[in-house]
Amino acid sequence: MASKTAMLLFSFLAIPCFRKVVRGEPLVPCYFIFGDSLVDNGNNNNLKTSAKANRTPYGIDLSRTWPSGRFTNGLTMVDFIAQDLGFADLIPPYATASGDDLLRGVNYASASAGIRPETGSNLGVHISLDDQLQNHQNVTKAIVASVGEAKATKLLNSCLYTVGMGSNDYINNYFVKGSPASRNTPEQYATLLINQYSSQLKALHGFGARKIVLFKLGPIGCTPFAIASSGKNACVQEMNDAVRIFNDRLRPLVDQLNSAFTDAKFIVVNGLAMPTDLPSWINVVVANTCCPTDRTGLCLPNSKPCHTRSIHAFFDGFHPTETVHRVVAATAYRAYLPTEAYPTDIYHLVTS
Repeated sequence: MASKTAMLLFSFLAIPCFRKVVRGEPLVPCYFIFGDSLVDNGNNNNLKTSAKANRTPYGIDLSRTWPSGRFTNGLTMVDFIAQDLGFADLIPPYATASGDDLLRGVNYASASAGIRPETGSNLGVHISLDDQLQNHQNVTKAIVASVGEAKATKLLNSCLYTVGMGSNDYINNYFVKGSPASRNTPEQYATLLINQYSSQLKALHGFGARKIVLFKLGPIGCTPFAIASSGKNACVQEMNDAVRIFNDRLRPLVDQLNSAFTDAKFIVVNGLAMPTDLPSWINVVVANTCCPTDRTGLCLPNSKPCHTRSIHAFFDGFHPTETVHRVVAATAYRAYLPTEAYPTDIYHLVTS
């Protein structure tokens, strides 16, 4: 029997590749985004790193000038969430945001970045979560200078904040042969990550965040790159098992943070995760990539992608297509199953 997640995915395939943007006032005045390549929208474009998507065929289905720096064929899950919230324009990257842009939110995400500062260094320069928080602190200071401390505090308390970090701490750290992180057991490493993540989220609260969404990690062992690298034509269970330990600790983390900060609300939602049957629907949709990839799993520059992008799960060796991003955003925004969001979904977070 097909899973509910799979049926939801297929139902979206019949929907045109656009969403109606809600005009008028959005549900929150601003939206701040922290993350990695899943939601990077151009912050890595000018960095000295191989982890960048400022070339074709990335962004082939965007109606605006492309490529934008997004690691997919179109929009990402945070773009769809911004639309659901009622923003008429997408949230700009920190690399280009300025002036009044800052008042409605900034996307700080950086490809290859992680919770650990050294994560992703094997690929070049990146903006770790610590650095993203530093950038956010700079933005909050600019907002205070623009509107005054009282108005800035009220604004920042009312914004939505999403944080999706951790995948690279496994892909580009723990599972890199010979890395110091690999000396830990999966349980020890998950504990290390969660402890550091907790401190970083507390810092975010200190900068005024009161509505904070954490994304679970996806089954990284089922990416086309991981499967091809294993040589076994099957998901790499060791990777999925390690990630599951981290994911299982997010709900207790949310409980701890909500107990510690009664003036805030933290929630956790499924990212490119996880009912446990997710690998099966990835294989049903299609297991291979939509674009020809290089040895790093990224699309070959200026290569020709597949025509049937809406029925592919993965655009390149790691990153999902716009179709999957759309499904993830929809279930995170309005969850219909208790496994999709805890203790509530994004819609109820911002409207309660």
